[in-house]
Amino acid sequence: MSVAAALFAAVPLVAITAPTAASAASSKFCDGGSYTVLGKTGTKDRFRGTVAAPAARFAVQGKYTKFTIDPASFAIYDYAFTGAANRGDMTGGRLTPVYVSKVPDHRGLALAGSISLELRDEDMTISRTGPSGLSMKIQAKDCAQGGIFQMEVERGDGTRTRIVHTLADSTFYYDNPNFRANLGQFLGSGCTSPATGPAGDACVRVSPRVNIGSDTAPKLILRDSAQVATRIPQASCGPDFTNTLGLSETRDHCGATSIWDVASGGRLGMVTGEDATEVANPPTNCTEDCEAGNQVRGELAVLGFPAPVPAASRLTPRTSPDGLTAPLTAP
Repeated sequence: MSVAAALFAAVPLVAITAPTAASAASSKFCDGGSYTVLGKTGTKDRFRGTVAAPAARFAVQGKYTKFTIDPASFAIYDYAFTGAANRGDMTGGRLTPVYVSKVPDHRGLALAGSISLELRDEDMTISRTGPSGLSMKIQAKDCAQGGIFQMEVERGDGTRTRIVHTLADSTFYYDNPNFRANLGQFLGSGCTSPATGPAGDACVRVSPRVNIGSDTAPKLILRDSAQVATRIPQASCGPDFTNTLGLSETRDHCGATSIWDVASGGRLGMVTGEDATEVANPPTNCTEDCEAGNQVRGELAVLGFPAPVPAASRLTPRTSPDGLTAPLTAP
């Protein structure tokens, strides 16, 4: 038996079993994917250039995902999966809202001028600048699952930007019980012992995991993914899950709201499918000329998630004013 097989044999079955839709990221999850934005499309001719900014929110319509953008702030509204047929579909073929909004607070500044837009096949990059060194960039992939969205913010004064995520009524944050059941173990193909590791790129210690689930689409699995960003505690939210490691990732997390301070040049996005339940090291701290790191596809443990999610694992209450007016964290 290989080291990886031996490690997985020691993990409770529930911890590695997930709906088949949450399989490894694949280009087939993006078959036919393409966005239409401000009259431009990523199919055939493709597009790279500038477009005039509208006065009101504009639609980003894809085959698998859709949302709207506020041109003055690049806040995101009404992010949803369309339910289009695909081997990686997590919605059961139905329109599935995920986020009501992802809203950055630019503290009195507003984006201005033309919008830079690039569309190619399933990929979209859209950006706009403003005064005092302000800029926002959104990268999205029109796919049924995978790493499919991130927003990046920069400020000339180098301070952080607060971004608030609010989930749709049918979606919720929860403490993944499959991670909780294996808390503290070292898992991955590079491990020689669940107790001692040793820690490395392919051997990672299990910590609590906050995922996003859906009442209307039990196979849906997501997580917020941050780089050089700090989640702001919401003290009145979340049951106080205790653990022997002294970790508190889910203790002060609301059921429908998360608040983040993102460094200038940092990123806040989401991953879906198998990527959302992979026991991986945190992303590296990078705010300029960043490249994907920790590429150990197939070598890390994937713990999956329960479907449906038990009520005891869901974070409550759904919202709270705590944290919204907290002082910005330092760069």
